[in-house]
Amino acid sequence: MSIENPFSELSAFIPAFAMQVYVIAMVILVIGGTIIDTLHKKSARYFFENAEKAKKVATREVSGGEKVSFAIKTVTNEVLTSSEFSNPRRRISHLFTMYGFIIFVVTTAIMIFGYASTDAATPAILPILWHLGALMLCFGGYWFWFFIRVDVAAEGKKWYQLARADLFIVSLLAMATFALIWSFLQSAGVAGWSGLFFILFLIASTVLFSTVLWSKFAHMFFKPAAAYQKKVAWADGSRENLPDVPDLSDPAVHEKFPDIPQYMGKNPPEMGPGIRREPARHY
Repeated sequence: MSIENPFSELSAFIPAFAMQVYVIAMVILVIGGTIIDTLHKKSARYFFENAEKAKKVATREVSGGEKVSFAIKTVTNEVLTSSEFSNPRRRISHLFTMYGFIIFVVTTAIMIFGYASTDAATPAILPILWHLGALMLCFGGYWFWFFIRVDVAAEGKKWYQLARADLFIVSLLAMATFALIWSFLQSAGVAGWSGLFFILFLIASTVLFSTVLWSKFAHMFFKPAAAYQKKVAWADGSRENLPDVPDLSDPAVHEKFPDIPQYMGKNPPEMGPGIRREPARHY
């Protein structure tokens, strides 16, 4: 693992100002894509409308202190530790990918804005963390792609079967992989090949940050808000006042809805027409 700032060496060919402009442009694309995604899917409108409906059936008012407590729990549970994943493998994979991405992106910004345009030596910890973040990202991402996503019981997809929903993870893995290869080749002095993989790294990064509208990138911003709102709904009683789910084994229910399978999770012969059994999901 190199302890040299790869962007300092790159500044001999590409001005640090150009690299900084690129980073700013990617941030703008992420913000713009998230806003457009929210408007297009009407996610924010749906979220606030549901919150207003919940207030009407709430049995108590949640205090400001409780809301702060719920916000802290959301950050510590759903955000920092991903406690919503019941499958340990999925949770570990997600945590490695998430923290690897954060470390990689933050150290990239620090090295480009803080040291690529100056003669000051880059602290050795920054390149080490940059490479470590990329390795963590690759570990978590490839584990998910080859050992969790391809689980036939969970997804029923081969690793080479791509869908639009895979745009985020594929471009994310490509970015980290090409970054590591570029850094290694650059430190080894292999100019031609290092230039090629830098271009591939740049393309993968651009695809990742510019396709927020079509990938699952924006999803990471909505999940904490939804988790927080769920905690508030349980506390104010609005979630408890939702209509009860009927007992699917009750004969009276099946007289009214004959196409509903009586035994969920099984494949009984009496399942009505149009009922398709979904594959079991483990995460």
